[in-house]
Amino acid sequence: MSVQVENLEKNMAKLTIEVSAEELEKALQAAYNKEKNKINIPGVRKGKVPRAMIEKMYGPEIFYDDAANTLIPDAYAKAADESGLEIVSQPKIDLVQIEKGKPFIFTAEVAVKPEVTLGEYKGVEVPKADLTVTDEEVAAEIDRERDKNARTITVEDRPVQSGDQAVIDFEGFVDGVAFEGGKGESYPLTIGSNTFIPGFEDQLIGAEVGKEVDVNVLFPAEYQEKSLAGKPALFKVTVKEIKVKELPELDDDFAQDVSEFDTLEEYKADVRKNLEAKKAEAAKTAKEDAVVDKIIENASMEIPDAMVETQTRQMMDDFANRMQQQGLSMEQYFQFTGMDAEKLAEQMKPSALKRIQTRLVLEAIVKAENIEATEEEYMAEIKKMADMYQMEVEKLEQLVGEYEADSIKEDIAVQKAVDLVAEAAKEI
Repeated sequence: MSVQVENLEKNMAKLTIEVSAEELEKALQAAYNKEKNKINIPGVRKGKVPRAMIEKMYGPEIFYDDAANTLIPDAYAKAADESGLEIVSQPKIDLVQIEKGKPFIFTAEVAVKPEVTLGEYKGVEVPKADLTVTDEEVAAEIDRERDKNARTITVEDRPVQSGDQAVIDFEGFVDGVAFEGGKGESYPLTIGSNTFIPGFEDQLIGAEVGKEVDVNVLFPAEYQEKSLAGKPALFKVTVKEIKVKELPELDDDFAQDVSEFDTLEEYKADVRKNLEAKKAEAAKTAKEDAVVDKIIENASMEIPDAMVETQTRQMMDDFANRMQQQGLSMEQYFQFTGMDAEKLAEQMKPSALKRIQTRLVLEAIVKAENIEATEEEYMAEIKKMADMYQMEVEKLEQLVGEYEADSIKEDIAVQKAVDLVAEAAKEI
């Protein structure tokens, strides 16, 4: 096998990869062995058809696709390694020559890791965060805790009001015909939550338990179910129950129920302390982000489109995995949101670009400052991972390969670069 490298514009490169005619012949024979039992020729026992006969009848091209698919992955991997390039995208493969008795030639167009020219990265100016915790913020946090500890009671002496949880039966009709998915029984709907079609919840205010109400709505033009989009609908709704939340009294008993403190004042002081800690942590993250944004702005680099596309695909795969963990397929997600894969990818591209730029400038700073992860820092990270996976440190160490260990050390060095530039930044 041989490889030629051609540097293209905007940090792209083309690898021209040549595989010997002998290797191609082996791949063609393997393709024949895989397919011969599927080919029927009158007068010849199935699976015993000679390859030459098949190629004469259908042409030698019949096995070319399988042979190419067999050869390309291994040949590309070897060529990528031999090229010495730091490849940062999936290859775009094009066949140049595939013909029996001749070398197999294909090209792989790839993105190469861009060079970064750093500008100012120490002492950049960023806005100073306000760490003040107001009385209103403390009160809001306590109200959230009261809401979590509220009990639900049934109301029987009045109609529906905003904020109530109405338990409803409903059925929807378009042009007088009930539509699929438009019916529900004993559905708990919080009035004012805006979870139903615009206008639906407002029309239930004033409805009485046990009485049917007509609710007229217009499906949004961008509604995910295309057959209903933009159409007027009538819902027949019956309120079965009205429920409200009853908040606990704000007193010492409440403080004792939700915390380790005896008095409300002690509990409030602790809430304030926790909010101050959260604000400080959020401010630290915001400062780091602002510093990195400035460093990216001061640096110069040329990001190839293929690198962004690869990062976008990776982010989409991660997103799909998260959805799956929540019991939702991507098809269901697209149906519920009215999105599709193309729209989602377009939406993720700016974040993908930012992620690439961030990593590149931080790696450049690591190089410029000769930052390395110490053995103690590496082992501390291994211990953290072992605790997370509930494993023994020694066992995890054995499982971590050389590539994974290098990746962990690189991440530690990058975080040290973040700490360095954040500490050097000027808050104004």
